[in-house]
Amino acid sequence: MANATPVMTSRTLDSITGAKDVIVKCENFQRTGSFKFRGAWNVISHISNDERKKGIIAHSSGNFAQAVALVSAMLKIKATIIMPNNATPSKIQATKGYGADVIFCGNNPGDRAKMAEELVEQYGYRLVHPFDDYNVIFGAGTTAYEFLTSIKPIDLLLVPIGGGGLISGCSIAAKGLLPRIKVIGIEPKNADDAYRSFQSGMRLPVVNANTIADGLRTSVGEKTFPIIQEYVDDIVTVSEEQIIDAMKFYWERMKLVVEPSGAVPLAGLLSGNIEPSLIKNKKVGLIISGGNIDLSKFFEVLQKDSQTSSQLIKKK
Repeated sequence: MANATPVMTSRTLDSITGAKDVIVKCENFQRTGSFKFRGAWNVISHISNDERKKGIIAHSSGNFAQAVALVSAMLKIKATIIMPNNATPSKIQATKGYGADVIFCGNNPGDRAKMAEELVEQYGYRLVHPFDDYNVIFGAGTTAYEFLTSIKPIDLLLVPIGGGGLISGCSIAAKGLLPRIKVIGIEPKNADDAYRSFQSGMRLPVVNANTIADGLRTSVGEKTFPIIQEYVDDIVTVSEEQIIDAMKFYWERMKLVVEPSGAVPLAGLLSGNIEPSLIKNKKVGLIISGGNIDLSKFFEVLQKDSQTSSQLIKKK
């Protein structure tokens, strides 16, 4: 079962934004480091025994891959995961570490889904979709249900958007608990299909999703988009620089390790793209979707700096 994750506050954020309270739901402390465990558990635990015997297959850039791998290990189900060649190395290692078989595919939109469909046809695996499945959506929605039943009332909830599973589930839960709450999705400008779809009223595919927020590069789904249209009040976009600044704030001021996708809601709050009246003197909730980031390069820099310092000391 999923962990009940903590919430955190920051007086600095309150001061910067003018909000009454900014409250952060920390799904980076969830099992496997992201909210994805909730949906993976909810769908896989309901799979029939016959389907379990055949094994399951999923496709993911990383967080859902890890969640499916762990849940499958817990339930003793064979899991095969399709991951793009450019997936974060630490996410690949973790997925393998939980016992799943990893198969790589191309990096273009649709590559992973196409390969998964081919393997389903060949081996009869049960496909577990990373976001466009109602059990996954409802599982993800427990994030907001848990958040808002412990901290309420909240006036504004900011949620990242990729395929739309998290914001779909969270918006349903939020509106059910607090009908007057405003729910706004935050999305990278470099992967703005949800924004464009929301504005046009028709589902549009992602185009050249070149964003640091690797978990948000997918297009909104056939099941998630109608839910977003009904329950989400607005979608705003943020730049790559704003995402990085939000990560830096979390790391420096709140001591939270947050991946780019998880920092997107804070980037939106600080961007100035949200109507000020929705923030000023209001209680604002942010969902950190995950904290799985590859820190190897960061520590490589530290190691090089340490070696340089040691050499300078020896010379003295």
